[in-house]
Amino acid sequence: MRVRTMFFNLLCMIVLLPASPAWAADTFVVFKSDNAKFGLVTPHCKAFSVLCDKEEHKGVLTAVKNLQTDFQKVIAVRPDMVYSTDETVRVIVGSYDKSSFIRQLLKAGKLENDLLKDKNEKFIITTLHNPLKGLEGDVLLIAGSDKRGTIYGVYELSRQIGVSPWYWWADVPVTHQDAIYIKDGIYTDGEPAIQYRGIFINDEWPCMGGWTTEKFGGFNSKMYVHVYELLLRLKANFLWPAMWSAAFYADDPMNSPLADEMGIIIGTSHHEPMARNHQEYARRRQEYGPWNYQTNKENIDRFFREGIERMKGKEEVVTIAMRGDGDAPMGPDTDTRLLENIVKEQRKIISDVTEKPASKTPQLWALYSEVLEYYDKGMKIPDDVMILLCDDNWGNVRRLPDLNAKHHPGGYGMYYHVDLHGAPRAYQWLNMTQIQHMWEQLYLTYTYGVDRMWILNVGDLKPNEFPTDFFLNMAWNPERFNADNLQDYTRNFCKQQFGEKYAAEAARILNLYCKYASRVTAEMLDSRTYNLSNGEFKAVTDEFLALEAYAYRQFQILPDKLKDAYKELILFPVQAMANLYEMYYAVAVNRKLASDDDLRANEWADRVEYCFKRDADLCYDYNHNIAGGKWNHLMDQTHIGYTSWDEPKGGNIIPEVKRVDASSCKPGGYVYEETRGVVVMEAEHFAESTQGSNTRWTVIPDLGRTLSGLALMPYDKPVEGASLTYRMNIKTESRGVRLRLILDSTLPFIKGGHSYAVSLDNGKEQIVNYNSDLIWANCYTKMYPAGAARIIESIVHFPDVNWEKGTHTLTIRPLAPSIVLHKIVVDCGGDEPSRLNLIESPYRREQ
Repeated sequence: MRVRTMFFNLLCMIVLLPASPAWAADTFVVFKSDNAKFGLVTPHCKAFSVLCDKEEHKGVLTAVKNLQTDFQKVIAVRPDMVYSTDETVRVIVGSYDKSSFIRQLLKAGKLENDLLKDKNEKFIITTLHNPLKGLEGDVLLIAGSDKRGTIYGVYELSRQIGVSPWYWWADVPVTHQDAIYIKDGIYTDGEPAIQYRGIFINDEWPCMGGWTTEKFGGFNSKMYVHVYELLLRLKANFLWPAMWSAAFYADDPMNSPLADEMGIIIGTSHHEPMARNHQEYARRRQEYGPWNYQTNKENIDRFFREGIERMKGKEEVVTIAMRGDGDAPMGPDTDTRLLENIVKEQRKIISDVTEKPASKTPQLWALYSEVLEYYDKGMKIPDDVMILLCDDNWGNVRRLPDLNAKHHPGGYGMYYHVDLHGAPRAYQWLNMTQIQHMWEQLYLTYTYGVDRMWILNVGDLKPNEFPTDFFLNMAWNPERFNADNLQDYTRNFCKQQFGEKYAAEAARILNLYCKYASRVTAEMLDSRTYNLSNGEFKAVTDEFLALEAYAYRQFQILPDKLKDAYKELILFPVQAMANLYEMYYAVAVNRKLASDDDLRANEWADRVEYCFKRDADLCYDYNHNIAGGKWNHLMDQTHIGYTSWDEPKGGNIIPEVKRVDASSCKPGGYVYEETRGVVVMEAEHFAESTQGSNTRWTVIPDLGRTLSGLALMPYDKPVEGASLTYRMNIKTESRGVRLRLILDSTLPFIKGGHSYAVSLDNGKEQIVNYNSDLIWANCYTKMYPAGAARIIESIVHFPDVNWEKGTHTLTIRPLAPSIVLHKIVVDCGGDEPSRLNLIESPYRREQ
């Protein structure tokens, strides 16, 4: 919110302002002096310093150090951090609960106490004149109600000077500026609506695990410092760290203290109770014994106690209760009473170790998977414990609080997924989430009072940058989002990463990618997903291929500095999914043609192999070439060849294709099915044919608008004795039949033109001349349209034919040479205008 008035009127006015439509504080940074009195950086004066208290929170000082680096990227000058006032100070950073400078401002009446007192994670940013003794002139103040409030304010300034929160994780460059001006007013983003907002790094092998092992030596503080910073730049505060093969607390003793220092609250996942990682237990299974509370209570309680002793004194949320070994159900003999007893003992341990009532330590009980069933059966949850509800692993909320039920003091949270390693099919490779669906389900979640915690399973984090960004922004203030501004959000996200010039087109592509990808996950997509016969599969494949063309076209015009980020966030996902769709479409066509002994099946088999290799090439390029190989292993995830929920072992498996031996390929045998009152037949798909004594029916591949042309060749031989018969199953009884024959645009080079004979069910033939009037005398009325269209449409009526349901035949005899037939449309009342003369009807082949 922004208030253009005197400072002492701020409070009374701020409550009257509507919610801002932006995703953070309104714009206070501009790069031209228009309407901005305070030049923080000017072309003639770039050097300045940032004032902090030496006793400030360490996390705030870390954020300020990052701010110094951000300024250096933007203006090519790194400001100093100082601890006392002098003439170089142009920015003051301080926390309400730590900074002596903030206390001085409060005492001097330069800062209203109520703006920050008793507020949670709130910042204000404003300009002050002559704020402190020894500090004259204008300065920019960043003040926070607490550690994270101040940190969020610091990173809000970073964002507005042009440093994306994704600068490291998506290689987003900054734009150099010669000057930075600050607009008048007081700026804030208020307090967060959701208390705990964070992510869960999960299912992290082989991708993130391989990447961080190679780059940093494991899931250690060298890597996590980048995760913590990203979360803080996105105004998040919570993390469930990776746990497949990593033990966050044990693998690097600095992991937890660094998080606490920087301002990130650590928890453990839904099946890792009492601040212990599952790997800690798995590695010492011989020492601790079986993961069975009924038979091994003493050792498991010891394991729990060690966890609470280790996290004592840090700001963490303790997961309580218990699941089976390795994120599995506990077993058939588990009941609600056992879980309640486990929780009772855990809370006793928490109380004993912390020397405070258990209620003073934040706790959550995750109702994940089968645990929800225990809850529904009446399992008792302590009043102060947060109930963490869950989605179905696919972004659909399973349970919400009863609006008419008694209030639960501990509140409710939501554990949400954009990644899954589990049944019915894992989805881990690419972003498969549409933010429209996420918004609708989270809007529902918030409406029902779930506001204590939102945590998102992001898998490897990359390439789920976009839904992660949306989730955390929405977690700050869900009410800022509605059905009408989601595309605005997408555009603002693209503007932040690629700049105003490219934002609109990038947002259009990104939005369509999410829409198309969310139809079916990459891992569930196969040759049977879409309907091949009615054209659906081709349509969705063409949509993705067209989107790839749009994305690549934009990629080509981008400045080089934007190309890595664009590849990561847009181009690679679009290319990878377009290629996957093309591959499975090729598989579907290959199998259909092979079942008809059609030699073209072999061409589609080649296409499958090409796409499979291209998939590997695209992933290799992502791993080895983007940002100089910075993200190696992030595209190691197997995604082709699933037959169960789990990934195929040994890597991607090329789909099986079928090849046709030319010697087994015999023409004919096609039987069509009427659909919606029409039968559409490609000329080469006849049921039977007869040849002339010295001629044969010849397919001219790809001639015309659809499949091919069919002609009796050679053209200088007699056509007597040649015919084509088409067979169709009719479902619609009709009086009268209309035929449309689509022929090549052959002009009447022989006197009298070209004619054919046509009959239905071996009945009386009609003789049809279809081009005799295409002569020069009628040049621009007849010949021109046919020549430009490259087809001639010949219409034949059989008004007296009575067709009943069943099998019927159509026979065509050429009466002149060089007649080339493309397609036949049998109209039983369902024909309609179409440039391509409709899609071919379903058929089977009888040999």
